[in-house]
Amino acid sequence: MSFKRNSSWWIVAFYVILTAKSAITTRWECMDLSVIVPLYHERENVNPLHSAIVNAVAPLGVDYEILFVGDGSADGTFEAASATAARDNRLRVIRFRKNCGQTVAMAAGIDHAGGRVLVTMDGDLQNDPAGIPQFMQRIDEGYDLVVGWRYDRQDKLITRKIPSKIANWLIGKVTGIPIKDNGCSLKAFRAGVIKNIPLYSEMHRFIPAMTSLAGVRLIELKVRHHARKHGASKYGLSRIYKVLVDLLVIKTIVSSAANPLYWFSLLALPAAIISFGTFLTAIYELLGLASTFPLPIAGVGVLFGALPVILVLGGILAELVYKTGDTKLDKLSSLTLEKLGPKPLCQ
Repeated sequence: MSFKRNSSWWIVAFYVILTAKSAITTRWECMDLSVIVPLYHERENVNPLHSAIVNAVAPLGVDYEILFVGDGSADGTFEAASATAARDNRLRVIRFRKNCGQTVAMAAGIDHAGGRVLVTMDGDLQNDPAGIPQFMQRIDEGYDLVVGWRYDRQDKLITRKIPSKIANWLIGKVTGIPIKDNGCSLKAFRAGVIKNIPLYSEMHRFIPAMTSLAGVRLIELKVRHHARKHGASKYGLSRIYKVLVDLLVIKTIVSSAANPLYWFSLLALPAAIISFGTFLTAIYELLGLASTFPLPIAGVGVLFGALPVILVLGGILAELVYKTGDTKLDKLSSLTLEKLGPKPLCQ
């Protein structure tokens, strides 16, 4: 009799644990909003930033979470964030063992977020969390991506503003997505969209261009920008090289992601024609129909003959990467499907 009674208690306890675990999981997976903030050497900004986010989001009456991603800071940023998390169960902290970069930190936050709407922002207090309600409103209006525009930017002219304007103009021309401020980290995403967009290298600047592969609906929104009060900027003129290299990658992905071998072969065609012409000239010379055999012509023929081979091999490699990688148009096309009927609880 005692064994049966104890067994019943164990069964009830096990059921209660399972129910509680299910409720907790459902809560995190059905969150209304997730605010994601990468942090690198921002110890003095942790508490003010947390308070600013809470003050902006709490009046909305939504179920939300805050994710601080510690990107290998060595100044006590993680410890400050952990202490804040101990006082607020809505705050979660993710820690990297070493510095991996803003894009990787942002991608980690996106992967761990459970919100229906994801908002990303910098941890330097230059982005104003007070704009988050407007971002959510735009998402609820049907947009998939809301991009912040620092129209009155509080940064240094030579090292920040001028390079940024040139970069934004160049990115718009190359990608065909005329965004005024690609570098603004304050953005809002529909979770079902951004979780399917691959992010790597320094690609957080090119999220609008990457999402254009899926035909998402995006809009720009003016946001306030503050001068940095604590810490130092992590960016300088050295980032120009990275932006240019990533821009070439983005242009290749956006333009030729569907059939890379076709586009690489098309680029190889002019070189193949030139090589074939020089080959005929060399044959003409070898048959003795000319008095001299110009070596420069032979050298040009070899160079232009090698170029089509390299381009075609590059196209084959790109085709292989596309077939086995994570940038697939058939996967991204599912993001633009319109479905009728009742929506699931978490979307």
